[in-house]
Amino acid sequence: MRWISRLAMGALCISLAACTSSPTGRQQLTLYSDEQLNQMGQQAFNQYQQELPAVGGATHRYAECVASALVAELPQQQRAQNWQIRVFEDDSANAFALPGGYMGINTGLLDIATNQDQLAAVIGHEISHVLANHANERVSTQSATQLGLSVLQSTAGIQNEQMLGLLGAGAQYGILLPFSRRHESEADILGLNLMADAGFDPRASLTLWENMSAASNGQPPVWMSTHPSHGQRIDDLQAGMNEALARYEQASSAGKRPNCSRPG
Repeated sequence: MRWISRLAMGALCISLAACTSSPTGRQQLTLYSDEQLNQMGQQAFNQYQQELPAVGGATHRYAECVASALVAELPQQQRAQNWQIRVFEDDSANAFALPGGYMGINTGLLDIATNQDQLAAVIGHEISHVLANHANERVSTQSATQLGLSVLQSTAGIQNEQMLGLLGAGAQYGILLPFSRRHESEADILGLNLMADAGFDPRASLTLWENMSAASNGQPPVWMSTHPSHGQRIDDLQAGMNEALARYEQASSAGKRPNCSRPG
């Protein structure tokens, strides 16, 4: 099934000049404008706010303190966005950042991220998804995959529903999910450096994922998951830790020492 992705991506890149590079130099397919992605982000954020109650007070101030320190380290264009963060009352350990500068954290995550540095690891990771245009790449890849399957169906005359189902599953597990795992790994490293630049201890990212692993009731096999395993994440973070620690020491020397009080 890989040739479907290559065919669709190649055709779209040539015809639409839609190939860009991520902050790590990886080639991306990005078919949508920033305005379109920001609208998608706003719609998703509004829906999230309608479904879950927001938490204010000291909990919100704590999350906002951590997020603001990270946003201050972004490139000027991204820093100028109207970033806003909300804490939602939900027991699931989840967080997100969306195009347009929308961020959310569930209260369940605050039970796992037990200090400001661990929370910075989460928020930095989520912000990095936005910086690296992962949402654009993901929806663009889905569009390209659907195009490839449509072309295959029309040119090969495939009508058998079972065969089409197998092709769809091959596209899902062979194309879309590997892209998602790649996004997660890329955001881990970008987020690690971002938190270090803001003066948060990057070693806390390792503790965070150890906490995540302990709190997890088991994960699906890596090849069926949109996320790397906790062990893979920890290994990748350890591999990038020397650079992150150097950035952290430089930030500390420059007086960047966030002091965000976690609610009791």
